[in-house]
Amino acid sequence: MNKIKTLFTAATLALSLASCGGSDLDVAPSGVLTEEQVSNSENVDALIIAAYSYLGNDHYTAPNFLWPTGNLRAGDAHKGGNGPGDIFAYHALSLYQPIVPDMESFPPDLIDLNNKKWVRNYTGISRANSALAVIANAPDAIENSAAKQSELRFIRSIFYFDLKIHHKHIPWIDETMTQDQILSATNRELSDQELWDKIAADFEFAANNLPQTQKDVGRASALSAKAYLAKTLLYQAYEQNELHEVININKDKLVKVVALVDEIEEAGVYGLFDDYANNFLFESENGKESVFAIQRSLNDGSPDGRGSWPSALNAPMAGGFGCCGFHVPTENFVNAFKTDQQGLPLFDSFNDFNYDMTTDSVDPRLDHTVAMEGKPFKYDENLIHGGDSWARAPGIYGNFTAMKDLEHPDCSCRGENGPFPIFSLNTPLIRYADVLLWKAEALIELDRYDEALPIINRIRERAKNSTGKLHNASIYNMGLYTSFDSKEQAREALRFERRLELGLEGHRFFDLVRWGIAKETIDSYLAIEAVRKPYLVDAIFTKGRDEYLPIPNQQMILSGGSYTQNPGY
Repeated sequence: MNKIKTLFTAATLALSLASCGGSDLDVAPSGVLTEEQVSNSENVDALIIAAYSYLGNDHYTAPNFLWPTGNLRAGDAHKGGNGPGDIFAYHALSLYQPIVPDMESFPPDLIDLNNKKWVRNYTGISRANSALAVIANAPDAIENSAAKQSELRFIRSIFYFDLKIHHKHIPWIDETMTQDQILSATNRELSDQELWDKIAADFEFAANNLPQTQKDVGRASALSAKAYLAKTLLYQAYEQNELHEVININKDKLVKVVALVDEIEEAGVYGLFDDYANNFLFESENGKESVFAIQRSLNDGSPDGRGSWPSALNAPMAGGFGCCGFHVPTENFVNAFKTDQQGLPLFDSFNDFNYDMTTDSVDPRLDHTVAMEGKPFKYDENLIHGGDSWARAPGIYGNFTAMKDLEHPDCSCRGENGPFPIFSLNTPLIRYADVLLWKAEALIELDRYDEALPIINRIRERAKNSTGKLHNASIYNMGLYTSFDSKEQAREALRFERRLELGLEGHRFFDLVRWGIAKETIDSYLAIEAVRKPYLVDAIFTKGRDEYLPIPNQQMILSGGSYTQNPGY
């Protein structure tokens, strides 16, 4: 497990230097080092490792793998588990209407998972800010200070990016602010676009001051910073009004996205795996398609390791796993992989009837993404999915299993905490395929859709050839596009391709919000899925509200009235 995991004890050191974002972080530390004691290169490196480690210090109640907020809200997955009361907050995400600022009111958990994620993000920001303050106050004592600042600003804005796509309006806290300024900060001091500018500035600084590649696996590089900068600019290009409607697509931002991806491509460092499967297997992690990933680890000296705690509930109830049947793919999502005679998606009719594995042809990526009855789990023809016997509440959610974030139960990367299987399988935050699809998207919106065609086909060609591990479990028919007759056709192909290529990786809902089509897409999903899964009958997506989560009620109180709640809450 070649992870960034050394100097873990520095994780507590960063928080002893500064707090961020509210009095719930103003806790007396058990041990304190002064700023003078850490003002040297070695200890600043330890602070940087502490900031990295917090990316992997997540949990299924506050995950950095965004399956609850990115997949449940998008109609790609059901919550799963033992029914609505089993982590009710995630049930609320699937129904939209029950979401409230005070999620601590949700029985039986009585834990505000929305606030917990907010606090964890700002704790990660605090770690980065603490180290940045040390460097700023002792620049002559720190070797390669610009590079160290770059790594910290890179990590900081990963947390900010997460906050931004979840809440839209957030307070910006940096290392230059006094404690009084932190406590009086508002979440409306900066506009929507100005917040994106701040995040972009961090990634741009990192891109300009880091080496193109890093010797240590898992560290930020100039190229991974350029990728995050491109992603930030792509989101920022879709300008929204206060009701979250897209009112303009900024072409200048899109031109920069294309230029950044060109630079990443020309560097020749990244590429697509020949087999799509390798993106989701322990033995091939940190390969050429991994642009930036959370480095998961077990037995690393920390109390519980930095394993795949966000997925601790997601394994099936049988097959040698143990627990707990969450994150169940929807019929709508599975049906999206069906193909026509030319091997292309059934854009308008894919969801007219449910997938039949004996007659319907599919995109091979289905069997890399979803395990289902009668098919091998994780490429093992001796481990066949048992249908309802593998599910916890099949009568409510069905019996599919999402596979990308899980490994084989016999993997050497497996650990356990009680009934929960934990893996040291990395969590990809940016894959190279995602980067290429950003470029295709930008080109289409720039009316250069002919240039996007070969990019989309390149992704599809790889998928077409990724059947070697699948044991002929399905009827595979995968085709390429010959041309796009219009911008609208190209846009539809790109958006469908993102769903298939990045399925269940936590991106889908945020794509829908970026494009301004969340309401119509989710309404279409609910119209049919609620008949198939009656628990969804009360689900209502409210436009102008449900694109973002509320500012947590506890943060509204702690701000002393300086925060403004999001519309509709």
